[in-house]
Amino acid sequence: MELTLREEDAVNWVYRGEGAVNLVLAYNGSNPSFVGKVMRIRKAPKNSKHGLKSTITVTAHELLLWKDVNELVSSSEKDIIDQLYVEHVMMPLLGSKYVDAGVHVLVSRKFLESIEKIVISQRPVWRVDAAQIDKQCDFGLLMSDHSVFPHDSQGSKPCISVEIKPKWGFLPQSRFVSEGNAIKTRVTRFEMHQALKLHQGAISELSQYNPLDLFSGSKERIRKAIKDLFITPQNNFRVFLNGILILGGLGGGTRKTDSHLAEAFEERLKSVIEADKGHCTENLFTLVAETMHKSRVLDQLLEVQKLDNFDIEGAIHAYYNVISQPCMACRELNEEQAKQYKSFHSASLDESLRIVKNYLIAATAKDCSLMICFRQRTKEDSSSIYNNIYLESTKQAFDFKVYFIDLDLKRLNKMEEYYELDKKIVSCYKQSMNMDHQERNEVINKMDQEVTNVQGTS
Repeated sequence: MELTLREEDAVNWVYRGEGAVNLVLAYNGSNPSFVGKVMRIRKAPKNSKHGLKSTITVTAHELLLWKDVNELVSSSEKDIIDQLYVEHVMMPLLGSKYVDAGVHVLVSRKFLESIEKIVISQRPVWRVDAAQIDKQCDFGLLMSDHSVFPHDSQGSKPCISVEIKPKWGFLPQSRFVSEGNAIKTRVTRFEMHQALKLHQGAISELSQYNPLDLFSGSKERIRKAIKDLFITPQNNFRVFLNGILILGGLGGGTRKTDSHLAEAFEERLKSVIEADKGHCTENLFTLVAETMHKSRVLDQLLEVQKLDNFDIEGAIHAYYNVISQPCMACRELNEEQAKQYKSFHSASLDESLRIVKNYLIAATAKDCSLMICFRQRTKEDSSSIYNNIYLESTKQAFDFKVYFIDLDLKRLNKMEEYYELDKKIVSCYKQSMNMDHQERNEVINKMDQEVTNVQGTS
């Protein structure tokens, strides 16, 4: 961490977006060290007196959990644990060509204060209310901007990039899913979570996106998934043209893609997709689907997600073994129900550690994003180092690159939160299904009554 960003450098960084934990900036200055880079800066919840410093501390139980990853437990710089996790845990699992661990760069407090003033008007209000930039954190994570191609001999050709949050690509089949929660084995977590988010007001309408389509390996189903994401992007789909956002929200959810947004988007695509009027967007769906199908990049992600083979209903019991505390999950069960989880509490510590570690790694894979970037390739570009794909409908060849981003370490103390959220999601979905059933019955009864009334007057 030799470079240090100071107050005067803040004007060269622009707001790119944010998640729950980090704010992302893109560089628009001329310093060669930062051209083509983005930087992640940590946020601190506004209800915290001490920012996030206290949560960075690696606990004794976490040191035990990650004991097989020597670089994590032996590092004297615990503040960079997230980067070490990406480099030494996620990169080997997902493949080095798809993961950019980034490097740390020092930032001054004045730099962070200036950045906060610059970006505050661009941040979603609900994000501003929830968190601010953590000014106690003296570093940012610098990495390549995967929404564009690096400057090279091909110059500044226009490029289009698509950012997708794939979400859970499978239905849990663990025998530890309780009978009362069996709906989880038939309905995707994404669909059930949509019901809760709608109930909480976090979204205004339900998305038709089905992660099982995206992970299916079928070009037709993958294309359908991309189109569904386009129609209702929420915080799961964004598109950039030359690094500039042209579809989706900067800091979270966004409104449905109506006809006006769709027309504007279609117009913007003309510089990259050479299709007849009104067909650029459809061709982009095809390009993304065929690229995902060809690269099989989601196959490896799915394997990592499936490290969660016990579901949170099983893993929570292993968690209490790890922290050597009475199992709060068992307290909610009757004696007969508790028998199902007895094997967890008689398991060795090493087995419990393995279950929890795999669950947390899978949680990272379920919550990450995928960035796919395209630029047109010509006959003169035969020496390109990038993979390429041919779009038959427009007779265009494209270079493409694929990267996983947002591969954040999930902390051990989140296990109880995951367990409670799981219960809440299932409960809300079941209630919404009952309401839908009741509403259908009310409509049918009303129609029957109207028919009866008509017959009575005839």
